Amino acid sequence: MTRQEATHTQRIPLNRDRVLRAAVALADATGIDALSMRRLAQELDVVPMALYKHVANKEELLDGMTDAVVGEIDPPAAGPDWQRVVRGRILSARRVLLRHPWAARVIESRTNPTPAVLAYLDSMAGSFRDGGLSADLTHHVMHAMGSRLLGFSQELFDASGPSGPPDPAMAARYPHIAELAATAAHEEGSAVGGGCDDQFEFEFALDLLLNGFENLRRESWTSTRKA
Repeated sequence: MTRQEATHTQRIPLNRDRVLRAAVALADATGIDALSMRRLAQELDVVPMALYKHVANKEELLDGMTDAVVGEIDPPAAGPDWQRVVRGRILSARRVLLRHPWAARVIESRTNPTPAVLAYLDSMAGSFRDGGLSADLTHHVMHAMGSRLLGFSQELFDASGPSGPPDPAMAARYPHIAELAATAAHEEGSAVGGGCDDQFEFEFALDLLLNGFENLRRESWTSTRKA
């Protein structure tokens, strides 16, 4: 950075938006665990106390970062196909979360939904209602989708470790788990590639849910109906 650029940067007034954008960039670069008010102040070339004029504390900073990230999700597309609208929005949310790998953990850690999260969820509920789902069905759909609405989901197993055939003793004790583990070694050229593909699995479950919701809508499903 030249001296002229540095001088220009120093003249940019500090405001809440600049603080949040810098915090998001810092978390992207170093991870959320490395983020602190002192480190953020260093990045902005201000004293730490200057930050507290714009965010009261670390928790408020994390709330603001959550809203900044959620604000990057694409608005709903136009069109009558509610499944396409919802699917596109959720996959946009997933792209945003992949750009900011720390964000899912921060979103989950919030005690109450932040304003941007509430607005996003309200908009998603509106897409379901506009698609012809009843308020009753939409209520249950939102529960069923859970965090998937925001582009992430908690997997049952961590597939990030080394792959390979299961230990024979473990396979004998847990034969069905061993059988499932073996299916992760997909053949080359298969739809999911040579191992568990997180994006494929996310979209598979998403489509399964959306198709199921559409079937319930067509059946005029209601939670008060007895089986």
